Amino acid sequence: MAEVYLFPLKPEEEFFMSENRIAVISIITEAREQSPAINAILSEFGDFIIGRMGIPYKQKSVFIISVAVDAPAEVINTITGKIGQLKGVTAKTLMSKH
Repeated sequence: MAEVYLFPLKPEEEFFMSENRIAVISIITEAREQSPAINAILSEFGDFIIGRMGIPYKQKSVFIISVAVDAPAEVINTITGKIGQLKGVTAKTLMSKH
């Protein structure tokens, strides 16, 4: 099986991450069974997380999670992308300009 490199893409390449940015990742899921997968991804990047808030909207069977992060844009995009790939889950990010 081929090896996967996130940072850097290949062992011989240098990869410079951008400066940290403050962002909010908004997650909405109608698939409660995805909660362990979402939590696993957030735990993987826990060093970048400032705080999180979860709101279960049981009347509509929707679960809303808001995660504040302080990380390079590449890391923020990776978190959002991994979570957004889960079935029944939507993730979007709002980043500070600086």
